[in-house]
Amino acid sequence: MSEPLLTLSSPQVVRIIKRPSMHCKTPYVADIIIDGKAYLAHCPALGCCGLSDRGSKVIVTPIEQKKENSKCDYRVELAIAEDREHEEIVGINPKMAETLMFQLLKTQSCPFLHVKSFGREKAYLNSRFDFAGVDGNDRKFVMEIKNVPLADYVDVPKKERKQHQTDHIPYQDKIAYFPDGYRKNATDVVSPRALKHVEELKIIRTTSEGEMRAILCFMVQRTDAKVFQPSNIDLTYKKAVLDAANHGVEIYAVQVQWTKEGMCMFHRMLPVNLSE
Repeated sequence: MSEPLLTLSSPQVVRIIKRPSMHCKTPYVADIIIDGKAYLAHCPALGCCGLSDRGSKVIVTPIEQKKENSKCDYRVELAIAEDREHEEIVGINPKMAETLMFQLLKTQSCPFLHVKSFGREKAYLNSRFDFAGVDGNDRKFVMEIKNVPLADYVDVPKKERKQHQTDHIPYQDKIAYFPDGYRKNATDVVSPRALKHVEELKIIRTTSEGEMRAILCFMVQRTDAKVFQPSNIDLTYKKAVLDAANHGVEIYAVQVQWTKEGMCMFHRMLPVNLSE
């Protein structure tokens, strides 16, 4: 077995009692109970389409260095998704995706990018990208990471899923997809920030005359999917990703595997479906 990319400190399995908390009304805080005592837990992924909402089984870690005025003692890192008598450990903390990629780059374990040097949070154009540096062939690169905690047997809006018969699809053959989340109207973009990133990656690639690599990597933090695709739930974002790929932006999906003990391993490179 290869070395873990990351091991969480003191993980505990709990259920979310209520989100937003009864004591702190921000949607980023939930009520949990550990050993009969109530605590507040930070939910960086909000409800994550039901993965970290009321009744959800999640894995939390203690917040050791609390910010001033912070009321939370724990942070929700992972969710335990239950489906067809299976339990799937899913990484839902968005910042965890960046940490995992940092570990891959630092250990020269990223399958598509070996680096000579790199840094985090680098500004280009009107965006701040997760990573930038120089690869093993002396080419500059800029890379954005997107966390992918969601997967389903079909990639359609939630209200349409009951129209699809999925019993014949094996449990491990789901589609991992991005993005999904709350929006007022079905035609709204799920994440304007994510859309801006992919559009600016395309500009970086096309204006550098091939000298700079522009990379968009989706970190799929679950193993019950056999393919990744930009979601049909947000066709504006999907078309932007397809357009970026057609202009030379590199699109990858890294799949990792979590355990209940809070250990994360590289699993495989996941195929990316960029068809319309």
